[in-house]
Amino acid sequence: MSVIALIGLGGNLGDVRTRLDAAMEALAAMAGITLVARSRFYRTPPWGNVDQPDFVNAAMAVETSLEAHQLLDAMLATERAFGRTRDGERWGPRTLDLDLLAYGDAILDDERLSVPHPRIRERAFVLLPLGDIALDAVLPGMGRVGDMLDAIDSTGCELLP
Repeated sequence: MSVIALIGLGGNLGDVRTRLDAAMEALAAMAGITLVARSRFYRTPPWGNVDQPDFVNAAMAVETSLEAHQLLDAMLATERAFGRTRDGERWGPRTLDLDLLAYGDAILDDERLSVPHPRIRERAFVLLPLGDIALDAVLPGMGRVGDMLDAIDSTGCELLP
């Protein structure tokens, strides 16, 4: 059995676009994960801690036979492989951030994972790239990605060439 999972990617330290490309390739090369679609890149203002460089964000859709927590573990391993250390600072600068936004129609909420990601509706940096690859997707308990995108303020966000 396989499921379509939606993953958000971002970073604001170093050569982020090259790292996001490489992270997508690394995830797609793992057993049980196949890349289905990838978004364009967006420059977005920082969220939370605003005293840091702008972010570059993207999204990808994968078909996976991995269970949700196995996919999360693969994503965390990919972050570590690209120099990410999780030091406890939320919303701080980072080389790479991978977020499991949705896992098929599943609704999960435990100490390690909440899907659909609970703050998707608040974040233009998630919705803009997600709109590129999953505009008509309906996220359980949240609604259609396109409708959420229409309702978000994307001031300061820019599609990168």
